[in-house]
Amino acid sequence: MRVISGSAGGRRLKELSGMETRPTTDKVKESLFNIIQFEIEGRRALDLFAGTGQLGIEALSRGAEHCTFVDRRREAAGLVRENLRHTGLEDRARVIQGDSLAFLEACGETFDLIFLDPPYRTDLLDRALALAGKIDILSEYGIIICETMADRALPPLESPLEWGREYRYGQIKLTVGRRQKGEGRA
Repeated sequence: MRVISGSAGGRRLKELSGMETRPTTDKVKESLFNIIQFEIEGRRALDLFAGTGQLGIEALSRGAEHCTFVDRRREAAGLVRENLRHTGLEDRARVIQGDSLAFLEACGETFDLIFLDPPYRTDLLDRALALAGKIDILSEYGIIICETMADRALPPLESPLEWGREYRYGQIKLTVGRRQKGEGRA
């Protein structure tokens, strides 16, 4: 697993041992960042189920202004911090060790890019998407990118959020959701 492009391009990232973390493959990650390549520079990102932190780190390497990483496991949060130090990107990041859904409910921030790649066989993605719409966490023209199994149907999003395109890579699917202009915020 490596950073593909940008200021930290080519740097290898450390991974967690065991089966609890399933890092995004380099092929899928490269495709994901090709999809959003012109929408990263200067944006604020959230890597909600961070694992190794590779999605947020890739965004930072490609010019995102800041990324918040959240993972409930102490060893994962520690590894994200280590990978940020190794890539020299720690000054533009915040790492939170805690429950991802509790973070969403309490954060009070908005983000331009949200990466959602929770464990596949849980209801965490559905719950995170429901909360994202309810608490209005995505900025105007913001993007949510979900990684799931290819056969996984995603729940509908509440306005002003809407699903866009799906991209399939073997058994993996990336789904892009967007927030439309001028809707939702008071």
